[in-house]
Amino acid sequence: MAKPAKYLLIGSTQPFSGKSAIALGLAPRLRSHNIQVAYGKPLGTEIGNAAEPFDADVQFIATTLGLSADQIGSPVVMLTDNAIHSRLQGEDTTNFCQALASSVQRLKGDLILLEGPGTLQQGSLFDLSLSQIAHELDASVMLVERLESSAAIDGFLVAKAQLGDRLMGILVNDLPAERQEIMTNFIQPFLEREGIPLLGVLPRNALLRSVTVEDLVKQLQAQVLCGGDHLNMMVESLSVGAMNVSAAMKYFDRTRNMAVVTGGDRTDIQLAALEKSTHCLILTGQITPDPMVLTRAEDLEVPVLCVDLDTLTTVETIDRAFGQVRVHEPSKVECITQLMAEHFDFDSLMKHLGLEAPVPSNL
Repeated sequence: MAKPAKYLLIGSTQPFSGKSAIALGLAPRLRSHNIQVAYGKPLGTEIGNAAEPFDADVQFIATTLGLSADQIGSPVVMLTDNAIHSRLQGEDTTNFCQALASSVQRLKGDLILLEGPGTLQQGSLFDLSLSQIAHELDASVMLVERLESSAAIDGFLVAKAQLGDRLMGILVNDLPAERQEIMTNFIQPFLEREGIPLLGVLPRNALLRSVTVEDLVKQLQAQVLCGGDHLNMMVESLSVGAMNVSAAMKYFDRTRNMAVVTGGDRTDIQLAALEKSTHCLILTGQITPDPMVLTRAEDLEVPVLCVDLDTLTTVETIDRAFGQVRVHEPSKVECITQLMAEHFDFDSLMKHLGLEAPVPSNL
């Protein structure tokens, strides 16, 4: 008789912590030890089509991992405005915990990876908060966290209080180099004293934080002046061209795969940026650039965008895009898989879940 599947619920205390990326990074290593993996996401949040909503993360993970229909669990509820209003008005009285239990029972795998809500509270309206899902499915929980500030520590303690022994540990994701000392000398010892295992610390990686030019077009509602065939280029950093050309050249020399934000009238900065590692020019001020800029950009296959925003708003919007990036490119999947192989404690994961101890891997 086949053993019942085990559940690993990947949660977070803050949105955009990298839960989908971690699921993608875990799966290859688990498969290398002959552990069959299935994936589900109880709460759908990435709306792909208003007429027929779907979660883009679920679709991408299913395709990337080559999951069959009985290995992928679609959301039991999509967090659309209509769904929320229906629940608030008492029109929707569905027992979503039971619906979830029925949904995951059909999944085939030794380990069911479930991507949890974005916060500890999200989903409570539908009885699908992180702790409610964990209790319903008797699932172990791993928190994936970005340490943007020390306030994240409060979230760890709340999670521990809510989840108890179900909390198997925390994986710190996207840690900047300048916060490594705080992590090692203060946060890690604190977690140990609180009985919260640290399963790994993934260092910040420029590729994983990169966005496509197409993403920036959507976020900025920008007009594409040229380079529309190259919107799949990856942008890893942001530079603002608001200085003289000499200073700008030195600045650009230190930056790679960048988006350069500058005024539409700064022809000198625009031409200088095009000769460096620029993947996108973003022009503010509603000023049509000099034709020579567009000609040079076309020659170099660099997209040029025009935005109806001031420089500060443009920069803030791009910064948010970097902080909310999704792992929907094959190169990023390969990168997160390698980072997990180097920095994640698979032995502890296997032991906690009661799975067969890992053997040496070629990954």
